[in-house]
Amino acid sequence: MQTTAINPWDWSLRLGYSQGQLVTGADRNLYCAGQCAVDALGAPQHPGDMRAQMALALDNLQAVLAGAGMGLAQVVSLRVYVTDMDIALQNFDLLCQRFGAAGSSPAMTLLGVTRLALPPLMIELEATAVA
Repeated sequence: MQTTAINPWDWSLRLGYSQGQLVTGADRNLYCAGQCAVDALGAPQHPGDMRAQMALALDNLQAVLAGAGMGLAQVVSLRVYVTDMDIALQNFDLLCQRFGAAGSSPAMTLLGVTRLALPPLMIELEATAVA
C-alpha cells in the first residue's frame, strides 16, 4: 500500500494535516467509529479537561487501530468534532504531536458541534485507516 499526500498549498502541512491522501494498493480499510474520552466501560473521563480528553480519545483510537494491526501511520482521514473550538485549538498541538510522531498527516476536518453523545464529552475522533 502507498499513500501520497495531495497538497496544492503547503499551509496545512504546518498545521499537521494534508488536503488529501491518495491511497493505492490498499488491501484493508478500517472505518473507525467516533472515539471519545471514555473508559473501558464507556464512562466519560476528565470532565472539563480538553487536553486530557484529547489524549484519551487518541489512546482509544490507537486501541481500535491496533485491533486491526494498524496504527496512526495508517490513518488517511480524520474528522475531529469538538464542543469548544477555542479550547480545542489551544490543545491541538497534542494531536499534531501524536500523528507527527507516527509520520502521518491525514486529511482532516475540524468541526465545532453543540454537544456530543454524552454531555461531559468535549472531543470525538472519527478515522479511516488503510493498509
